[in-house]
Amino acid sequence: MSERKGPVLIELEDAPEAGPELAAPVPDVGMPAPEGKAMQVVATLGARRPSWLARFFWSALVGLVGFVASLAAWDFVTGLLASNPVLGWIAVGLIGAVVFALLLICLRELAAFSRLGRLDKVHRAAEAALASGDVKAARDVARRISSLYAGRAEVRLGREVLDRQRDELFDPASLFALAEAEVMAPLDAMAEREVEAAARQVATVTALVPLAFADIIAALTANLRMIRKIAEVYGGRAGTFGAWRLTRAVLTHLVATGAVAIGDDLLGSAVGGSVLSKLSRRFGEGLVNGALTARVGVATMEVCRPLPFGTGRKPSVTGLIKRALTGLFNAREGTSDGNARS
Repeated sequence: MSERKGPVLIELEDAPEAGPELAAPVPDVGMPAPEGKAMQVVATLGARRPSWLARFFWSALVGLVGFVASLAAWDFVTGLLASNPVLGWIAVGLIGAVVFALLLICLRELAAFSRLGRLDKVHRAAEAALASGDVKAARDVARRISSLYAGRAEVRLGREVLDRQRDELFDPASLFALAEAEVMAPLDAMAEREVEAAARQVATVTALVPLAFADIIAALTANLRMIRKIAEVYGGRAGTFGAWRLTRAVLTHLVATGAVAIGDDLLGSAVGGSVLSKLSRRFGEGLVNGALTARVGVATMEVCRPLPFGTGRKPSVTGLIKRALTGLFNAREGTSDGNARS
């Protein structure tokens, strides 16, 4: 029997046909991966606590400016009263109106701090009731939550269910699960929509506006507005100083836990595949900034929520990114396909 010479061909029925679409994406040599610089700068600036020397300087400067302004107003009013009593009393009235307005602003800020403090007290009481298993304390927390949202029409039915079944449950976890499902669920949905809107705005501005510092300004304003609106959703409407204090608390927590760093794994799980290797660097930077904004939003919900999240109730950052950025991916993908076909 003679040996067979020549190549041996083995046919594979299930082997995929080779094509350019199956090739691995060409890496951008020397091009750093998107890392969300805008959000990292915002988080670092917001979490940074000024030194005692800087606080002393600004306090002294504000005191000096206030002292000089007070003396100038006093000399102006007394001189005007001496030269023209009618105009002098008009000036006194206007200054009194300004002082009254400042007093109202101070009262509003104090009320804002009080609302945020009340939410924090309920949150800590709920954590203590869960840790100790005290049903009486858990029922008191549920009663305080129902009272907290007494004027909210969107949770009226849920409050009625909670008030009706509150004394029938003998486990803090079950009681809080009922409160989450009936009262907190509509508020959580409203807060998640605010997070998605902020993430979408930050991603869009970063991807489409190539101006210097535009992404940082957009990220800062969008996150401040998002944090303030989330606080309002949960009943802790914050004033100017209250919102800034809340923002610092959220960003300090994120920086301390290292949550301002993000990789391709989170975005890849959100939209499938190695996303950042298929998109332009600018668009990838927008996606990273949007994802970090979603993380800030979830942290804000944890801080402002009067109940700690139960098992399976905490919103997924990946899910928020999907809902917020799917439209951007579709638009970009359709544009790329159209260019390829043309």
